[in-house]
Amino acid sequence: MQQIDKENLQKLSKKIKELRLKQSKSLNQFVFANGYLTTATWSRLENGVNDYKFSTLLRVSRLLNVTIDELLKDIDFNYDFKDD
Repeated sequence: MQQIDKENLQKLSKKIKELRLKQSKSLNQFVFANGYLTTATWSRLENGVNDYKFSTLLRVSRLLNVTIDELLKDIDFNYDFKDD
């Protein structure tokens, strides 16, 4: 994984957590109220442990009541594919 990928994953993870906390809910409260993903999965999302599938990002944005555009707003999409 490129360094930019790691940085983007950390940015996205931080944003996911901030959006959940804006709803004033603990991780358990949020997951139990919304279903779909387990507490362990959501924790991994917020801690940047795993990369995400697009379908997961769509689900996350819906659960957080934001558009996918808003969720990905500050992500750097400039890649140098020569480094892969």
